[in-house]
This record gives sequence, structure tokens and C-alpha cells, in this order.
Amino acid sequence: MTKRIGYRDWRWQALWWHHFFLLWTSIDGQTRYSIPEELKQGSVVGNLAKDLGVGLSEIFERKLRVASEAGEQYFSVDVGKGELVVSDRIDREALCGQSASCVLPLQVVIEDPLQLHRIEVEIRDINDNSPSFLSNELSLKLAESAAVGTRFPLESATDPDVGSNSLKTYTLSKNECCSLKIKEIEGGKTVPELVLEKPLDREKKAVHKILLTALDGGNPVRSGTSQITISVLDINDNFPVFEKNVYKVILGEKSIKGAIVIKPKATDADEGSNGEIEFSFGSRTPDVVLSIFDINALTGEISLKGELDYETAKSYDIDVTAKDKGSPEMEGHCRVQVDITDFNDNAPEIVLTSQPKPVREDAPSGTVVALISARDLDSADNGRVTLKLAKGSPFDLKPSFSNNYALVTSGALDRESSSHYDIEITATDSGSPPLSSKKTIPVSITDVNDNPPVFTQPSYNVYLKENGVPGSILYSVSASDLDFGENAKISYSIMDSKLQDVSASSYVYINSDNGSIYSMQSFDYEKLKVFQIQVQAKDQGSPSLSSNATVHVFILDRNDNAPAVIYPSSAALGSLSHQRMPRSAKAGHLVTKVTAVDADSGHNAWISYKLAEATDASLFTVNLYTGEVRTKRAVSEQDDSSQRLLIEIRDDGEPVQSSTVTVSILLEDGLHEPILDLRQKAAEPSKKTGRITLYLILSLASVSVLSLLTFLILAVKCVRSSRSSGSCCMRRSDCDDYKNPNRNLQIQLNTDGPIKYVEVLGGDMLSQSQSFRSCMSPMSEYSDFTLIKPSSTTDFKEVISVLDASLPDSTWTFETQSSNEREGLRGLSPPTRGVKRWR
Repeated sequence: MTKRIGYRDWRWQALWWHHFFLLWTSIDGQTRYSIPEELKQGSVVGNLAKDLGVGLSEIFERKLRVASEAGEQYFSVDVGKGELVVSDRIDREALCGQSASCVLPLQVVIEDPLQLHRIEVEIRDINDNSPSFLSNELSLKLAESAAVGTRFPLESATDPDVGSNSLKTYTLSKNECCSLKIKEIEGGKTVPELVLEKPLDREKKAVHKILLTALDGGNPVRSGTSQITISVLDINDNFPVFEKNVYKVILGEKSIKGAIVIKPKATDADEGSNGEIEFSFGSRTPDVVLSIFDINALTGEISLKGELDYETAKSYDIDVTAKDKGSPEMEGHCRVQVDITDFNDNAPEIVLTSQPKPVREDAPSGTVVALISARDLDSADNGRVTLKLAKGSPFDLKPSFSNNYALVTSGALDRESSSHYDIEITATDSGSPPLSSKKTIPVSITDVNDNPPVFTQPSYNVYLKENGVPGSILYSVSASDLDFGENAKISYSIMDSKLQDVSASSYVYINSDNGSIYSMQSFDYEKLKVFQIQVQAKDQGSPSLSSNATVHVFILDRNDNAPAVIYPSSAALGSLSHQRMPRSAKAGHLVTKVTAVDADSGHNAWISYKLAEATDASLFTVNLYTGEVRTKRAVSEQDDSSQRLLIEIRDDGEPVQSSTVTVSILLEDGLHEPILDLRQKAAEPSKKTGRITLYLILSLASVSVLSLLTFLILAVKCVRSSRSSGSCCMRRSDCDDYKNPNRNLQIQLNTDGPIKYVEVLGGDMLSQSQSFRSCMSPMSEYSDFTLIKPSSTTDFKEVISVLDASLPDSTWTFETQSSNEREGLRGLSPPTRGVKRWR
């Protein structure tokens, strides 16, 4: 450490009030300045920015400030120059009393990032106080018989200054009887004593006046005086004598009032009243001693009458006087030194050097949150403080120097789990018993975009009836984000994808604010049954996070297609169908068969046939479910040879859709009938057909049993629903299996009666469904099993195969007809182009 002293010689001290300089040095990272006391406000202490290596621009930006550990703020920082200046009057005596060294510790706090520097300012003493006595006059009564060389202690002067400026010596004015001696006592203190140099003669001079002067070592020298008046008394030549000149007592800070401190003893060799002693405190005893201690005039016992405070005064010097009752009075003196021992009566204090700032939740471990210091007014172990954090918080205390700590993060932070911490710090001293105090420091955790939006469910199923109005809402998806503020604001969008080679944005659009999905067009169930879109939820954090959800849109069928006639083919093309029939036909003769299909599905595709108009309604009948046109009776000679039938075909939808077909029948005599009445063949089974029929029946029974066992669960659900509706098929929207966009097989049955409708669906829901329908009449023993070629659901013109199970007998044959054969049977039965028939 280097130190420059501005006063190399006492001769230069005259320049004290005109010149001073600054002393600073750095010891173990600490900066020290030295200034004299009583500097004017605004006086420069030192260039703090330069000494700490901080730029002038950083002083304002990083909020550099100075905090005093002494409590009073004596210094401030000139932001423009970076200089440490005096902001308040500094009185060294008020701050440090008689201490040889007076150092003010300061803390320099720099924020963003937080830094703490410790500097010390040494306050040098100036000679601004003169020595003074408690009283300007002192009266002494000396017996004329006092021996030469007798010493009489005088009152000591006091000087608040220290060092060379403190009290140095005493002088005595010129007199005839006495001289002055300086006695050095314990602790380096000096006491002036008046020494009798010549015998006193009251008759010559009864009163002596002497001026006692106290001088300090300052430049210029300051002094204080006290007038000593010596009264010469006659006789009583023995004064009381104490056993000890100095008594030492150790007293606890928490001693109770009335406690006996000490009982000094004094004796007087005289007899009678000259030997009777009264005790009292010295005439110059300070008021603070008188307020705390009391003395018994008869016994000299000193007791405690006030409260002791170690932090206010650590010791007391008490002057005790013993006077006799002689004439003149004689007195003796002793000094009682009372040392106070500290009691742990001050709880430690926690001081925030820097207020805590919000911490990002991704802050690394060890991030400084706040700067803390601890202090205790007690001493030794009673003033040794330990700080401790409550368990469970991700923070820790990192010690720096002299009871200063940094509050740092010690683990991972998660704002979503806890956005605020009230950190409780406990300060405990090492006293017995220990005292403690607590302080709560609030710390806020700021959000980081570390959570993506989360949909309420990973996928959504939406059911939409076809032919809806464009712009109508389909569904509203919703996502939430655990983050806060901008990091939790969500916008929705539809990810780019293709539906039937068309962008998904052509079908639907989404409100980016609330997730509502709207249709862009009307959907046709017959063209598109199901599709899916990917919805993305994206937050507005930086960087932004997102998540996706799948929305499955199922188009529900409406009855928007009328039945289409596929046979007779001429009627399907819009022309009149012509059929021939022999006049020899009997009742139940199959004239023709009208076949129609409906592009819709479910109930909307159930077809029924009805004879709307006829030339002779008594001659023909139409099967309600199969569309077979048969004779109700045998043809008579009176019947017209030309018959015209108008057949109405209706579906089972809501509202009902229908179409009509006109069939013209020509009755001819002698027309060859290659196919006999099927009912008559029931009584003529052959061995060959009977065997084949048996095989077919066994095969069909086996397949039926396996099918029923495989779809038992679906059949039970369908049965429950069908009992209330009276229908053999559930609506497709009511079937859970239909909703799944994977391959499925659906069988719809009616257990209330004979099976009249079975539908089997298979294939990818996104593609055109393959449909196989069977309609069987519960009204008769005839039934057809029709297999429709898997193709576009709007094209039902081409029939792959028809299974005609209308035979009343159990004989089944397999036959494939060529086009030539079909032409030969045109007048007897419906054309079976591409038809497989079992009999």
C-alpha cells in the first residue's frame, strides 16, 4: 500500500484549511480514499469511475450508486464526471469518537449485470476542537499543614480530536506555592496533578488563584483553561485514604436495577468529626454516570439505578470522593472503572443492497438476483451473523465479503409451475441464546416460450350433411398454451394438403383467432364421403412453437337422388319398354322385372315399386320390393292384346324421391314359352339338381354362421336400434364403425322379419365406397341378391350380376347366358346380361 502524506512537517499545517488531497489505494480489490473532515458539500473525493474502470456512459446506464454501511449517506456520485463527492457534513468526532482510525466503508452497486465494489474513505482529523474542562473553575481546600510534595489530582481536559490534534500537555500559570506534574494512567491517558512545592501559610496568604491551561498538538495550537482557587485551611491535617487508587469492575449489560457494583473502602487517621467520612461522586462526574449509578454516602456502596447498553458505552470511569467532617474538610479520591460485557440483545438485520429484478425462467444456475448484507450491533459472537434460506426454493446465497451475500439461482426455473417466489431469509447470530430475524424477498419469474400450444384433443370428428350452405361453420377447434402474454397468443391455420388433387383451402378455411372452421363450398356425399385436414396452432413467441391436430370430416347423406331405372334398359334411357307375353299365361306368370338403383345410401337408397296406372289393374301386379311384374290371374280372351303399365319407383328417404317407368305388354297367341312356371318345377326335383342344391345349402349355412359369429356385436347394436325404427338398417350416421376411416365391413339386418335389405361396405373412406346391396322381399318367397360393380356411386347403369333366388323350390342351378340366349328370352324374363343366376 502506498500512502502520500500531505503534511510532512508541522510547519505546513497552516495550509490545512486551504489545501487537502485525496489518498486512495486498492487492497485485495478494495479502493481507499483519504479526506479531511468538515469538507464542503460538493468537494471531490476521487474519480470513482476511473478507479473502478467504469466508463462515464456506463454510470447512468448501469445505475451506479453508492450506499454507506454507516446508515447516513455522506457521499454521492457526480454522474457527469464519475467523481465521488461529499454530499453532507462529515464530523469525524461524531462518527468515530476517540478512535485512532476513522474509516467509512462504502458499497458501490452497479446493475445490469449486478456488481458490488467495496471502497473505504478514511476521514482524517483536523484541529477543529479545543481542549475543554468540565468546569471553568475548580476549588481546592488545602490545609496549611499539607506536606510539601503532596499531590492533588486535577480535572482532566478533553479534546475530541485525535492524533497530533488531540490533547498534548498542560501548563500552570506562575504562582508561589504549586507546580504541575503530568501523571500517565492506564490506557495512555494523562491526568494533571497539582504538587505542593512550599508549605502553606494561611496567615500570609489564605487564597491562591492559579490558571490551568490544556494545550493540544494542532497547528495552530488550541487551548482551554480552568481557574483553580486554592483555599488554605487550618488544622485537620489527615485526609481520607482509599485502599486502592483504582477499582476495576466487570458488569453485565443486562444487570438488573439495584445491583451492587462495588463498595470502595476509605479510612481517615483523624478522630472525631475529622475522621468521619462521607462518600460522593466527584464534582465533575458526567450526567450520564449520575443517571446510571448511585452511591451510598455512608457506606460508599455504588449501585446500579439505570439501564446499561453495551452498544452505547462499553465502559465508565467513576471518580469517587471521600470527605471527612473536620474543619477544614479533607478529602481523598479513587477511580472506579466499570467495564460492560455485551449481552446478545440485538437481533441481526438483513439489508437489501440491491432490489431483486425479475428472472427469466431459462436463466442459468448461478444468475445473480439480488445483493444482500447482514449486520448486528452486538459484538464478538453475539454479532457474528449467519444467513439461511428456507428449503424448497431454487435459490441459494453466495457469500462475498464481510457479511455481504449474493442471492443466486441454484436450479432450473419453470414459470408455468411457479411464476413468483417469496424467498424467506433467516439471519441468526451466534449469541447465547441466539437471536434471529427474517426477511422476505419477492422474486418474479418472467416467461420464456417453452410450451407449444396443445389442442383439446389430438383429432376431431365432424359430421356434416351434404348440400350445406357455403360459408357455414363446420366446427371450432381449440388449443391452449401454458405460456404467458405473447407466448400464449395462438393463431390457427390449415396446413397445405391435397383433397382429390385440390388444395384443402379450396374446401374449408379457418378463423385464425378462434379456430372456427367454415366450409368454402357445398359438399356432395355421392362425390366425397370423408376427408381430413390438418389444423396447426401456432403461438406468437420467439421462436414460435406449434402443434397439429387432424380434423376428420364425414359427409352425411341427404336424399337428393331419385331412383334410376337400369332395367328395362330402354326405359332407363327414357323410351318405352316393350314386352311380349303369351295369352296362355297363368296367374303368377313373370312378365318382366323392373330394376332401379338409388345413388344415395342407407334408408335413402331403399327402393319400393308400385303400380301407379294400368290398362287393366286386375291383370297385373308389381312386387313391392323386387319390382317383378306378374299376372294376378290367367289371361282371358276378353283382355286387350296391348297392355300399358305405369310403375312408380320410390325411395325411403325424407323427402321421398321417385321416378316412373312405362312398360308396354303385347299379348300374343301361340307364343313359345321356354321357361315354365317356376312354381310347377318345385314338384319335379331331379337327383342331380337336388345334390347340387344340398351342397349349396350347406355352404350357405356355413357362411351364414361364420358371418353371424364375426359380426355379433354389430348385429346386437343394430337389433336394438331396429326394434324401435322397424327398419332392418341403422342410419349410417348412427353406426360407430362407419365413422372410422379404415376399411370396414358393415352388415345391417332386420330381425323383426325376413331379411329385406343387406348392405356391405368396404374400402378406403377417402375413396369411392364399394357397395354390395341385397334386397329381399318379406312379402313373398322370392328374393334377389344383386351385386353392383364397385364404381362411382352416381353410375348404377351397369349391373355385374344378379342372383335370382326367387325359386320356390330348393333346386339351385348355375347358368351363364350368352347374348343369343338373352334375345330368345326377352319376352319371358328380365334380361340378365352379365348376370349369374343360381336356381
